Amino acid sequence: MVEYHSTMTETKEKTTTKDTGSSAVQIESLTAHISELTEHLKANKKDHMARRGLLVMVGKRKRLLKYLSNKDSNAYLALIKKLGLRR
Repeated sequence: MVEYHSTMTETKEKTTTKDTGSSAVQIESLTAHISELTEHLKANKKDHMARRGLLVMVGKRKRLLKYLSNKDSNAYLALIKKLGLRR
């Protein structure tokens, strides 16, 4: 079983020390987890449950990015530039 590595404490988008729910923090955390799973799937091509989890996370990140772009477009543009996401 793969351990879940919480990257919430390492994000730079936090406004306070306990900020785990803002869209920017969630997107940054999901991006880190997606990159970890992508590396895992390169080595384990037949791990279909991990692939499904990856697709779920990508969908959630997409929804959060859409929400952030509607709410605050400047923060959205800054975040995708910082994370290196396509847009």
